[in-house]
Amino acid sequence: MKQGIEKQILSRIYGNGRGWAFSQVDFADLGNRSTIDSALLRRERESVIRRVIRGVYDYPRHSKAIGGPVSPSIDEVANALARKFAWRIQPSGSTAQNLLGLSTQVPARVVYLSDGPDRSYTVGKTAIAFEHTALKEAGFKLPKSRLIVQALKTFGEGRITPKIISQIRRKFDPALRQRILLDTKTATGWVYAAIQEIAKEDANG
Repeated sequence: MKQGIEKQILSRIYGNGRGWAFSQVDFADLGNRSTIDSALLRRERESVIRRVIRGVYDYPRHSKAIGGPVSPSIDEVANALARKFAWRIQPSGSTAQNLLGLSTQVPARVVYLSDGPDRSYTVGKTAIAFEHTALKEAGFKLPKSRLIVQALKTFGEGRITPKIISQIRRKFDPALRQRILLDTKTATGWVYAAIQEIAKEDANG
């Protein structure tokens, strides 16, 4: 029975792809907590997964350039924490721009707005801060939708250039762009118009 659960856990990890961050909550439907925790600990010891912070792991990406795993995705870790504690979150405007590569600054602290309590965590040299507030964009199902909407709104109407559209478009594959388009139909008019541009096929095909 335990072997069957472990295979299902591994299948879910592999299915979400490298870079995915998660906690035992993401496998709660597969078995009891002790069995899941034991399975994750074994996979960590085998270096299949990596412990990022207490209770949160990731399936690390690897880089040939550095000859090993790359740093965890801060956004993935933040969303893993949100799922773990049943918080709704959205990135602050400057955090969204940075995560999308629209800002050249490398922040030492990234901020997420949350309907949970004020909390902070440290991942490597980066602090993740969750600040309690009323959320305006939490209705979107996809974390990437909230990311894009926050980034666009921070730029403001009239300041969205073709370069910004192109930069965001390159971050997501066509299938995900279409899912984001469907998810954001209720966004402010000019924001949705920008997302429609982002969702279009690349000009070079």
